[in-house]
Amino acid sequence: MYSDIEKYIDHTNLKPDATESDIKKLCDEAKEFKFKAVCVNPCRVSLAKKNLLDSNVLVCTVIGFPLGANSTNTKVFEAKEAIENGAQEIDMVMNIGAAKENDWIFVKRDIAAVVKAVSGRAKVKVIIETCLLTDEEKVKACNCAVDAGASFVKTSTGFGSAGAVSSDILLMRKAVGNKCEIKASGGIKHLEEAVLMLESGATRLGTSNGVRIMKSKKMEV
Repeated sequence: MYSDIEKYIDHTNLKPDATESDIKKLCDEAKEFKFKAVCVNPCRVSLAKKNLLDSNVLVCTVIGFPLGANSTNTKVFEAKEAIENGAQEIDMVMNIGAAKENDWIFVKRDIAAVVKAVSGRAKVKVIIETCLLTDEEKVKACNCAVDAGASFVKTSTGFGSAGAVSSDILLMRKAVGNKCEIKASGGIKHLEEAVLMLESGATRLGTSNGVRIMKSKKMEV
C-alpha cells in the first residue's frame, strides 16, 4: 500500500467553468493534503502560484489542450508564457492527428520544440491520449517523447472517450523503461484505482478526486 500516495498526486481542475474561488480551493486542498502539484488551465497559473507561495506544491498547467492540434509555434508560446507566470511543470498534448498519419517525425519535433522552450525551467509531460491510439501507436508515441527529451509520458487529457487503464501503464512502462516517468490521468476516482496505476508503473497521478482518495486512505489506516 502506498502510505504516501499524496506525493504522487497532481490535484487537478481543468474545467472550463472553473472560477477563481474554485482554484483557490484547489490550492488550499493541495496544501492541506500535501499533494505534489496542482494542475490548472493556463489562465489560472498566476493565481495558483500566488496561492501556493507558502508551500512545496508545484504549479502545473496544460499546453495545446485538450486536442493537441495547435501549431507548434502556438504551443511554444503557451509554454513560455506559462513559465513566466509561474508554472513549474508543463503537460502538453502531442499532435494526435500526425500520430494517426504515422508522421512521427512531426510528432517528435512538436514535442522537442516545447521541451527546448522550457529547458531547465520546467518538466514536460507529453499527453498521448491513449484512447485514440493503437498499442503500436502508443509505443511509438512514448518513444517520440523520450527521444524529444520529455520528462514524462501521460495517458490522457480526461476529455477523451476513456482515461487511464492499467494495461496502458504497463505497455508505456515497457516502452520507456527507466528513461521517462509516467503520469496516469483520466478517470482515477478511488484509492484502489490510484494504487493500481502506481503498481502498474505510474509515477504520478492526475486526478480531480485527490481529496476523496485521501479520505479513503485515512479510513483504511
